[in-house]
Amino acid sequence: MVLELHGFPYSTCTRRVATVLHEKKVPFVLVPIDLRTGQQKAPDHVKIQPFGQVPYIVDDGFVLYESRAICQNAIFEQAASIEYSNFDPAAATLVLRSTSSRAPFPVHDERRNPDEAIAKRLIDTLTAKLEVYDVILGKQKYLAGDKLTLADLFHLPYGSLLPEAGTKVIETKPNVARWFKELQSRDSWQAVHHEVKSTA
Repeated sequence: MVLELHGFPYSTCTRRVATVLHEKKVPFVLVPIDLRTGQQKAPDHVKIQPFGQVPYIVDDGFVLYESRAICQNAIFEQAASIEYSNFDPAAATLVLRSTSSRAPFPVHDERRNPDEAIAKRLIDTLTAKLEVYDVILGKQKYLAGDKLTLADLFHLPYGSLLPEAGTKVIETKPNVARWFKELQSRDSWQAVHHEVKSTA
């Protein structure tokens, strides 16, 4: 039986899982969940994903939700914690607040505040965090050492949207820029960066 990825093709979390599935060469069928119509809040969806979010997978009857939990099959806790605690909060908020009006689905989120002072604070926070990243990536190729881990890949969905959010902060840190450019060039990201599609 082929793994089913239930998610919205343009969702950053669905892209996170799809990137990892491509990276690991795991065939999957995308089962679209339309966030525009609120399908993720339907009772049959909430029965499987109690938070009413995407994505989740079904693998031969086994169900798992939360994108990072789906992806986690390697020792990468430290690097994943770096992404989750130091990159994602500022990057996600910055992207959501500045791109949600152009999103292909409604974004109802307190992070949509258009206040420019908030944007500056987020960029300053992200800049400071990426200075530490630059030090780490000056000593090793990836966040967890010299081998790619899922924690590196987790940066792609929001990191790739930062220019649309009005900042090229990744490009200002040479080691971060090298690392992120390499991540973006990977076949797994190229396969999903515009839209997630089935591979089986």
